[in-house]
Amino acid sequence: MKNFLLLLALLASQAGSTQQVGIFSHQADIGHPLHAGNSAFNQADGLYTLTGSGYNIWFERDELQYSYLTLKGDFILTANFRFPVTGKNPHRKTGWMVRESLSDNAAQISAVAHGDGLTVLQWRVVKGAFMRDPQDELFAPKKNYQILQLERRGKQFIFRAAEVNEPLQEIGTHDMPDLPDEIFAGLFVCSHDSTLTETAQAWNVRIDQPVIAGYNPYKQGWIVTRLETMAVADGVRKVIYTDHKGFEAPNWMPDGTRLLFNQGGSLYTLPVTGGIPEKLNTGTADMLNNDHGISFDHKKIAISHQRAGLPGNGSTVYTLPITGGEPKLITPLTPSYFHGWTADSKSVLYVAQRDSLPVYNIYKSAADQPKEIQLTFFKSGHVDGPEASPDGKYIYFNGSQSGTMQIYRMKPDGKDIEQLTFDAYNSWFPHISPDGKLMVFISFLPDTDPTDHPPYKRVMLRMMPAAGGAPKVIAYLYGGQGTLNVASWSPDSRQVAFVSDEKQFD
Repeated sequence: MKNFLLLLALLASQAGSTQQVGIFSHQADIGHPLHAGNSAFNQADGLYTLTGSGYNIWFERDELQYSYLTLKGDFILTANFRFPVTGKNPHRKTGWMVRESLSDNAAQISAVAHGDGLTVLQWRVVKGAFMRDPQDELFAPKKNYQILQLERRGKQFIFRAAEVNEPLQEIGTHDMPDLPDEIFAGLFVCSHDSTLTETAQAWNVRIDQPVIAGYNPYKQGWIVTRLETMAVADGVRKVIYTDHKGFEAPNWMPDGTRLLFNQGGSLYTLPVTGGIPEKLNTGTADMLNNDHGISFDHKKIAISHQRAGLPGNGSTVYTLPITGGEPKLITPLTPSYFHGWTADSKSVLYVAQRDSLPVYNIYKSAADQPKEIQLTFFKSGHVDGPEASPDGKYIYFNGSQSGTMQIYRMKPDGKDIEQLTFDAYNSWFPHISPDGKLMVFISFLPDTDPTDHPPYKRVMLRMMPAAGGAPKVIAYLYGGQGTLNVASWSPDSRQVAFVSDEKQFD
């Protein structure tokens, strides 16, 4: 390993700068292009700007500007890409690149977007070989930017792409059996004309290293967890906090300056600008899960706390003052999982199993004088995530009665159930913006068990009008359980907060 690192440093110094660029440890010109390139990172908006030259990334050698780091094992690379200005060459290139070395004729595989919209997976299978790509696998976007994702799964590489607000589509796959386990990975730009320089930009740049199949964070420990905020108007994401211990389910505090989340059985608050979390006093409740929320009048917090030795891990709904304090028992029967308040702040909404039935249904109970009232009476399938609209006219929830998990709403008394989503994705936890106009929810891929919302999966956050309509994708991430379990809109309805997962780089 020591010799490899020395060689790495030597190659980097020969190829160009070793300057850190955001999450990337190095930047370099590959192949000695005529004009020197450069990469920069803007911390404020997470924007990477790469300027570079180069005759092409083709034939038996490459010329380009490259921002990169080293990775081992499986990974998922995801980012938004664009050319910010109209270029002189329609075949200029940007995207993700994985290389065995920094030599210009190295084996490599790239997820490429061209200036004219052509999107393709291309590769050089061994050092010095001619570059290849499948001419029938391409994707031409209609908008001025697109999302590119390159996943390594063993020896196989999978390239997915999407137009803005659309689900990712598989563009191509290829096996690279001769690539070493430890490789270079990063962003690139090439002008496709040795006399020119071109500029490309990337944002929402995320590198995720998946866990092995069947990994259970509640038993085997969490991997690194990110707390992110995102402006829904433009989809720009900011990572404001990370922790190796794992945390879940952010709520936005009423004053808009702090976020509330659960970690290790407790609640914490954190400034939306980042910083050090502060523990909130929850009294004797010290086994909290990721179901918690703030009343519409901003006076109370409802929680789900686990009591040992009772059904369903003893999950029980309590309430406490928003400033902290000893919790008040609301649901003596278990399991009961809190998910929302009624709009008048007088009752809590939750899902529960009762009378030894194998299904969950939606219930409500007054917070001051607890009394359980059943709202749905399903005999099969699964329901979850009940949340009231701010005007009190509807309760939104997710249910699998159609065979896949879809979003529904009903009147506050449980009547007039209306289905709002109709697609192959399994969607969970609808959250209505404080102005009542929009709904955001998490969607799992079709191969996920409709009755489950596991962690460590490729998922999407989608948004649609609260009254129904076509959902649009607003974020592509690695997450799932704990990402968006509870109401997470900012008070001004402009941002959402959520959790994504990553594995610490080895």
